[in-house]
Amino acid sequence: MAEPLRVGIAGLGTVGASVIRLLERQAAALAARAGRGVKVTAVSARDKSRDRGVDLSGVIWFDDPVALANSKEIDLFVELIGGDEGPARASIEAALLSGKSVVTANKALLAKHGMSLAKLAEDKHVALAFEASVAGGIPIVKTLREGLAGNAIRRVYGILNGTCNYILSRMELEGLSFEACLADAQRLGYAEADPTFDIGGFDTAHKLAILTSLAFGTAVDAEAVHVEGIQSITLADLKAAEELGYRIKLLGVAQRTDKGIEQRVHPTMVPKSSAIAEVMGVTNAVTIDADAVNELTLVGPGAGGMATASAVVADIADIAKGIRSAPFGLPTSILEKAARIPVQRHEGGYYIRLSVHDRPGAAAAIATRMAERQISLESIMQRKPMHKRGALASANAEAVPVVLITYATSESTIRDALEAVVKDGYIAGAPQVIRIERE
Repeated sequence: MAEPLRVGIAGLGTVGASVIRLLERQAAALAARAGRGVKVTAVSARDKSRDRGVDLSGVIWFDDPVALANSKEIDLFVELIGGDEGPARASIEAALLSGKSVVTANKALLAKHGMSLAKLAEDKHVALAFEASVAGGIPIVKTLREGLAGNAIRRVYGILNGTCNYILSRMELEGLSFEACLADAQRLGYAEADPTFDIGGFDTAHKLAILTSLAFGTAVDAEAVHVEGIQSITLADLKAAEELGYRIKLLGVAQRTDKGIEQRVHPTMVPKSSAIAEVMGVTNAVTIDADAVNELTLVGPGAGGMATASAVVADIADIAKGIRSAPFGLPTSILEKAARIPVQRHEGGYYIRLSVHDRPGAAAAIATRMAERQISLESIMQRKPMHKRGALASANAEAVPVVLITYATSESTIRDALEAVVKDGYIAGAPQVIRIERE
């Protein structure tokens, strides 16, 4: 049997410690499958004295992850530090430059520097593997890069952020406010103290940019993704979705259009009967629409120590076997630029919630603005009458919720119509717009 693969791990948080446990637990099986053993020989972390529940005796300790990356005591560098700059980037670059393969779970770093790191790995003829960077324990990277190599991908979309899915699930099932669910997510460790990266949709955008590259042969570029978060979703929206037979999910969607590859992150109403609507809590799901297999959905844990460690160890096992694929499926020299294109015509239509001032002519004015732009309305729902007789019929009357459901139209047309409605002065606050995906 060949010499063991010597692994150095930078970052010994929940995931790093779980990787060590999993490598120990699966040592015999990994050696049998790879034809060689896998051994952690060196590590790096900020606090050497911290008890992580793993045996580090006989393992070389480095205070500096860059020194670990350059060390002759390892063959493979595993980066689990996090962050799109600083030690994470410096140590990965050092490892690649020294001719070592790299495994990382760092989606933010890949979204920002994935192309330069992939090019460096290609130049040095080593692997850059990142299965754990998207959807935790779901093997979506390998599926797109290798498992579906014989397919032309039309669309890839999914629930890529467990924090947002947890919040939306709790709001719907328990009738809790967004703020209450977010506070619970923070208490349970699902959301950071500053949750903007998650609830603003940016974490999903980073993951989507990586999936887009793998699915469509584009250069990773998170700036090309249209991003909306879930901050504006209310219980009223969830109730309306329920009445219409839908659930609201934050989706990342990438699809091929006649104008290029469209990438978008936004709340979406999905039919309750769909597979993705059944995905609740912190679970992730990714659906691939391809020409040979039609629709394929992968569901599983999107985060957590052992789930993420499972994906990291899968990459380690591939490298131990000698498998080295182009990081993003194709050589970086032929990956196409991922230009940001306008969101195309949406065939599923739109849900629009307005707070309309309760006075005569409001509903007619709104309908006129829609008709002027050839937006067909499937339905209009009012929670109470638009106009009350007597003293309440004033310019300062209470605003009432009105929900419009449109047929297929374009994003730009909807936004243009709503801008006109706002200027007319018939509504209070900003309109709520959510795309509808029909079966």
